Amino acid sequence: MAERVLVIGSGGREHALAWKLAQSPHVQQVLVAPGNAGTANSGKISNSAVSVNNHSILAQYCKDHNVGLVVVGPEVPLAAGIVDDLTAAGVTCFGPSAKAAQLEASKSFSKSFMDRHNIPTARWSSFTDPQDACKYIQDAEFPALVVKASGLAAGKGVVVARDKDEARKAVLDIMKDKAFGSAGETVVVEEQLEGEEVSCLCFSDGITVSPMPPAQDHKRLLDGDQGPNTGGMGAYCPTPQVSEEVLQEIKRSVLQKTVDGMREEGTPYVGVLYAGVMLTKQGPKVLEFNCRFGDPECQVLMPLLKSDLYEVLKNTLQADLSSSPVQWLENSAAVTVVMASGGYPASYKKGLEITGLSQVSEMGIQVFHAGTALKEGGGVITSGGRVLTVTAVRPTLESALCSANEGVAVISFPDAVYRRDIGHHAITYLTRTRGLTYKDSGVDIAAGNRLVDVIKPLAKATSRPGCNAELGGFAGLFDLKAAGFTDPILVSGTDGVGTKLKITQACGIHSTLGQDLVAMCVNDVLAQGAEPLFFLDYFSCGCLDVRVASSVIGGIADACQMAGCALLGGETAEMPGVYGPSDYDLAGFCVGAVERGAVLPRLKDIMEGDLLIGVASSGLHSNGFSLVRKILERSGLQYSSPAPFGQPGQNIGEVLLTPTKIYSRLLQPILRSGAVKAYAHITGGGLLENIPRILPPELAVDLDASRWRIPAVFSWLQREGSLSEEEMSRTFNCGLGAVLVVSKQDAQRVLRLLQAREEAWIVGSLAHKQPGAEAVVIRNLEQSLKDSPGRSPDTSVLQNGALHGEHSTRKRTRVAVLISGTGTNLQALMEQVKKPSSSAEIVMVISNRPGVMGLKKLFVCQVVDHKLYGSRAEFDGTIDKVLEEFGVELVCLAGFMRILTGPFVRKWSGECYRLEKN
Repeated sequence: MAERVLVIGSGGREHALAWKLAQSPHVQQVLVAPGNAGTANSGKISNSAVSVNNHSILAQYCKDHNVGLVVVGPEVPLAAGIVDDLTAAGVTCFGPSAKAAQLEASKSFSKSFMDRHNIPTARWSSFTDPQDACKYIQDAEFPALVVKASGLAAGKGVVVARDKDEARKAVLDIMKDKAFGSAGETVVVEEQLEGEEVSCLCFSDGITVSPMPPAQDHKRLLDGDQGPNTGGMGAYCPTPQVSEEVLQEIKRSVLQKTVDGMREEGTPYVGVLYAGVMLTKQGPKVLEFNCRFGDPECQVLMPLLKSDLYEVLKNTLQADLSSSPVQWLENSAAVTVVMASGGYPASYKKGLEITGLSQVSEMGIQVFHAGTALKEGGGVITSGGRVLTVTAVRPTLESALCSANEGVAVISFPDAVYRRDIGHHAITYLTRTRGLTYKDSGVDIAAGNRLVDVIKPLAKATSRPGCNAELGGFAGLFDLKAAGFTDPILVSGTDGVGTKLKITQACGIHSTLGQDLVAMCVNDVLAQGAEPLFFLDYFSCGCLDVRVASSVIGGIADACQMAGCALLGGETAEMPGVYGPSDYDLAGFCVGAVERGAVLPRLKDIMEGDLLIGVASSGLHSNGFSLVRKILERSGLQYSSPAPFGQPGQNIGEVLLTPTKIYSRLLQPILRSGAVKAYAHITGGGLLENIPRILPPELAVDLDASRWRIPAVFSWLQREGSLSEEEMSRTFNCGLGAVLVVSKQDAQRVLRLLQAREEAWIVGSLAHKQPGAEAVVIRNLEQSLKDSPGRSPDTSVLQNGALHGEHSTRKRTRVAVLISGTGTNLQALMEQVKKPSSSAEIVMVISNRPGVMGLKKLFVCQVVDHKLYGSRAEFDGTIDKVLEEFGVELVCLAGFMRILTGPFVRKWSGECYRLEKN
């Protein structure tokens, strides 16, 4: 049964804990007291107004609200005995007891404890008299320059002095001027250690310790470790400075010794133990202990935790850590950057409005709130010193830092202060301690090899007659003869997907982009009448994320199968400095072939009076997205906002990322028939610029927008952007992804074939172009955009009288004809189905011989050459697949000279007939 969990605290640490707990299936709800704007009504997470200082009231609240677990974030309630009091009242609470929390609450106790148990630390002494402390600083044989308030000071009670005078001044500030209040009644003066400081945390069940990946906090306010000390301006994890050997040494000599010592002294330590450690030349030495998660260390640890946090906390409380290892993400790094109020850590303003939060979440970056509050009437405002922690998880430390900084750049509030160099110690360490590698420059060859391993089987699945789509060679081969061509002309096309990329990357939806890329190239090649044969892709990025790249290229492979072409090869280029760490770009290249006599457009055949058939688009396809993004910005909506267009339940991002339609399998048989004189792919330039590309210059286009269905997204864009008709039709496809030019005589036959599988309409006609007139005239576009989206237009009559369609309500049987010879039987069948009384229509002709005369006498045809198949069963299976694809109901064998297998005949029994010559 799922439980309710209460998190105590209001900072970024508590938001991170609540965020991670909410991911557990064991958790029904996470309450945060008092919480902040980030924990207010966010999915499973909500705030609670219960008092956390009165432990009796808190215990009763937990019982009344069926809280099964309390998790304490900050140190003050722990030192005040909240765990002891709640446990005594029967409420399960995660964290150390008040006695165990002395490790943090009293620096003097902590240092004495380390001495008693031989835990390595700096030389030290504690004082209640400031004069004694100053004398110790003056007389010490070592640099006694670190002055600490012994009590709790919110992580700010430490002064690392530059010299003895500054150290003595720190003593007087803390003890006489009460800089940290009662926390400074006792001070600890200790030796200044030299080395790298790291944060080593672990879960402890009182016996077993389970170390977390080491992290590093950045205490100083400004870049380069300048400025005053703070509660922490950022952190990163893991730290490369801590090798596995060193981490094991810290576990043995610090963490395990501490837990064993506390148990020996009768105070078992259960909870999170945090050791601030200095990596000195003599080995790791403890600077201080904390008795809880660090802030901001928690904000980088939680995103890297692979295990269920709720289960980990429960196992810790049940002394079961030894049998339940905690799992962490591998090959990942996390960076968090703190955004603080201007004036912090001194006085600062509150109530300043924060903008850009929703945009950052769309970048795959997690923002943990700290000093924030909800603004009355909507929005988020500042309410503390440290306001936000912006966290990114990426494959490398460098890319995580870049992404976190990119996220910070999007967020804005007046006088915000933040560092841009979080992790600089680690980056310096990596480049100084070993020879440079290609990976240091940002190029990960191993990641590239992993990607190839992932995509090899995807490419292999796209194999087709003519090639086997094996990756790994220097180039790909294609056998045109094996593909059934006799006198081919090669056709090539290349394209990208434009700034649709920006929306994909913002939404984190990468799998559909491959279809956009393939469609843009294949549909172009198709405009020459060519069959797409093979495809090549180019994927370039700033930092190779194998998960993202394999999702994109997997989508390309799927789309190649849809298009009937092989994914023959590609290039992955990792180019740090050219692209941002999370940015990538795409280009595609398609090669097709067409028999010499079938090249489109047939300009000499196109004439006045020919009709235009429009084939439906899926929406925007892959053009005009720079304008779309500008309109969206003006509207104030986000990609995650519910879409005012599209299907119910979709958000804007999902609708905009609807993939481009691939028209090859739909149009190829019709193009081969010769009934289509020209085909225009409606891509960049919209209707106005693409249709004239396939026409003789003396002809003009007359389109009627009332004849086709315009998707709702276009109406919304026109209205929100106040776009003119010309701007709409020059930028977008307005609902038509392809336009075919056909004669009046062939129009209805072609239309019926299209409408069996796709939305299509007769949308206009060709007329003689008058001098100075526009090449394309679109009537009724403005009104059609205003009309109710999704209407089904009547395609039977064009307003200019170009066609008066003859429609029959009688359903005609869909027939496929299989031939081998010259097609004389086929000719007789064609004449029969033309009669008005015919109850059949021929939707497909299949021949097992390329180049036979029969294929030129009907416009729907496909060659399935038996010589290219290893067995009769494989040959029959291919034919069967084609028949199903075209929705065939009846098969007619008209001089078909191959023996069909038993399974094929049995499947089509009653629907398969042989026509013999008289």
